[in-house]
This record gives sequence, C-alpha cells and structure tokens, in this order.
Amino acid sequence: MSAPTAPLPVRAVLVTGAARRLGREISLQFARAGWDVLAHYRHAEAEAQALQADVERLGRRCHLLRADLAQPEAACGLLRQASTLHGAPPHCIVNNASIFEADDARSASAAGLMQHFATNCATPLLLANALAGLLAAGGQPSGGRHSVVHVLDQKVHNLNPDYFSYTVSKLALAQSVALQAQALAPWVRVCGLSPGLMYLSGPQTQDNFERASRVNLLREPLDPAQVARCVVFIAETPALSGTTLQADNGQHLVPLARDVMFAVDEGLTR
Repeated sequence: MSAPTAPLPVRAVLVTGAARRLGREISLQFARAGWDVLAHYRHAEAEAQALQADVERLGRRCHLLRADLAQPEAACGLLRQASTLHGAPPHCIVNNASIFEADDARSASAAGLMQHFATNCATPLLLANALAGLLAAGGQPSGGRHSVVHVLDQKVHNLNPDYFSYTVSKLALAQSVALQAQALAPWVRVCGLSPGLMYLSGPQTQDNFERASRVNLLREPLDPAQVARCVVFIAETPALSGTTLQADNGQHLVPLARDVMFAVDEGLTR
C-alpha cells in the first residue's frame, strides 16, 4: 500500500481594504470556500473586528493587519506581517483597497496623483512582486496555487474624464496585469477583476444610486456577492493568469460621457 499523502496546508488570502464594502464581501466568500483570511484595514478598526468575528463564525481563522498603503514600505511590511501570522506566505493576495477622490484633469494636483498612484497601483504591484520573491527564495513553484488579484474598475474599459487621478491609477494597474503575470511566472499568477457600480460612491444620494445601478446591459443592480465569488474563482483556477474578468452586468459596454452618477442626473442615459 502507498503511504498516505500529507494534507495540503490551509490556504490563506490577504485582502486589502477588507473591513468594508467589497473587501468585506470578498473576505467572507473566501472564508465560505474554506480559506483563512488575513484582513488588512487602515482606519476601520471596529468594522475589521466585526469582519473577524463573522469569519470565525464560519469556522475559519481571521487575522487583522493595520497599514497605510500609501507609505513607501507598506507592501513589504504588510506581507511580512501576513506571512508571520499565517506561518507561510498567503496563497492569494487581493488588492482591493483604493482611494477614490473626485477631481478632473484641470483640478488634479501632483499630491493627489501621487497619493492615488501609491495606494491604487504602486503598493498592489509591490505586494505581488514581494510575494513572488518570497516564493522563489523558498523552492519549487506550486503549480499555480499562489495568485494575486488586482481589483480594477469597469471605467478602465469604458473611459470618461471624471475622477481623473483615480482613473489614471487604475489604468496603470490594469495595464500591468499581463506584464506582471509574465514577470512573476511561474511563482505567482496575476489577474485583474473589473467590477461595476455596487455601492454608494462619492457624493451619490440613495436615489441617484438606485438609478445609476441599473445603467448596464442587464438593467439590474450588480450583486457584490457575485463579484466576490469571481475573485475566489480566479484564486482557485490555476489556468487563469494574465487575464482580467469583467464582472459588471455589462456596464463597460454602455459608454457614457460622464461618470454614471453624474450622467443619470444630466439625462445622458437612456
């Protein structure tokens, strides 16, 4: 008789911006799929603790990690914390945290551009690079078991000039997906996920959101749980690398001259 094989270690996911909104939903979906969660937050300590309790009620471990992702050494420090708490590098990193501040091309400042770029692009890229470095130093590739998912935005496929600094930072990250997948293979798979409007954003009222959330091919609000399940699907599907899934009810195929929250009030949708 052959010797029994050793059980695979419990997988862990590091989710940035895990305490609220889509980050929370992603964390819970991973927990339901049997993953432990390393939940990053910046200021939302109470929400992070509530998430931790919910993940533990699902029978999974949840460690909380606090960091300001705009800081130059944030990526290395966060990955070091996560690896220490889990006892090994995480099997997946979901770069979900982002800054979303209103500006346009004429009002964009150097400080605003750099702040958006640091949090929304540079630190996500550096987290992926650092994970690949740890794995390469540790031995043989694991056959696609390690992955990074960069959360993007349907705006990168459907441009309008609103939220200029935010959009530029997400465009840079989106264009890095295939490049980074090539650069970090075979240690880490890199994919993107582009969701559409799911939550109240910026100056939106509830009425504005109700109307804007239906500006997509299905004319229905986008379910965050479905978007979060797409992230788990990427993490659990080794065949996926260097590609971006667009989970937005087809919103990216409805071009608008303004961001959808402004377009619905200006009568630019139909």
